Amino acid sequence: MRFISPKTDFAFKRIFGSSEHPEILISFLNAMLYNGEPTIQELEIIDPYSAGSVTGLKDTYLDVKAKITGNKTVIVEMQVLNVAAFEKRVVYNAAKTYSTQLKAGEGYLKLNPVIALTITDFILFENTEKLISNFEFTETEEKFVYPNCELKLVFVELPKFKKELNELETLPEKWIYFMKNAPSLEAVPETLGSIEEINTALGIANRANLTLDELNDVDKREMFIQDQIGSVMKGIEIGLQQGIEQGIQQGIEQGIEQGIEQGIERGKIEGEIGLIMRLLVRRVGDVTQEVQTRIQGLSVEQLDDLGEALLDFRSQEDLIAWLDAAG
Repeated sequence: MRFISPKTDFAFKRIFGSSEHPEILISFLNAMLYNGEPTIQELEIIDPYSAGSVTGLKDTYLDVKAKITGNKTVIVEMQVLNVAAFEKRVVYNAAKTYSTQLKAGEGYLKLNPVIALTITDFILFENTEKLISNFEFTETEEKFVYPNCELKLVFVELPKFKKELNELETLPEKWIYFMKNAPSLEAVPETLGSIEEINTALGIANRANLTLDELNDVDKREMFIQDQIGSVMKGIEIGLQQGIEQGIQQGIEQGIEQGIEQGIERGKIEGEIGLIMRLLVRRVGDVTQEVQTRIQGLSVEQLDDLGEALLDFRSQEDLIAWLDAAG
């Protein structure tokens, strides 16, 4: 038994945006926002939508929006890559959701609180070990909360969670473990399965319940994320090395900047080759070293063409025939 990662857009929407199983999102929000207390009794998912096609794969974040008990709106976002101005975007989305509640001519009394819950797959606040951080408007010195505080930001940093399966005790810990480790599970452990909503979520995430097209889509999204992370890191490493060498002649500052740009570009190409090789192994099995060498010698345009063609391959012979035709 294998499970897809809840951190991909397809899985996140499928699990937490399901109008057929609102109890999953209720349990998750109670865990993340109210320390496991059953504060939320009612929930309405707003504008649920299915994940789009994989083409481009440019989005690194995804969200689910819901109305909960107390006429509050909650935005749930799973952020997998630390992109530029990320903190500003969180505030912007929360403020925009709050301000767009009113229609023309309506008074401010109709405004209801908004909570932005953001789960990050990276460490955001380096100066604290706190796993779940809550932010509201408070007075600077005496720290009392602003009256009718309508905006609240909540962050969950997955890398800070270190507990093993046998150490889980609370509902928040079990949900965070699910978010972080679902793909590594080989069966539904009793610790998680005892929570009905998490058990249902694991059933939805079970790869056996997905169609072949859905599995291909999920695999490609997961590999894209990993390749993006790996390519950027490798690109920066190569770029720094090149930048230092160029900096001897042109100045360290200018050389590092140019080297990073060149390294990131090379890292992206290597990441694309890595993605294609992984997809090929899934489609046709292990690829010989000779064939791997031929693929590494392809141009960027040929790599793009191969990425589209490989979904039609049924055997390694199909791959070799394509390479022969590509020259």
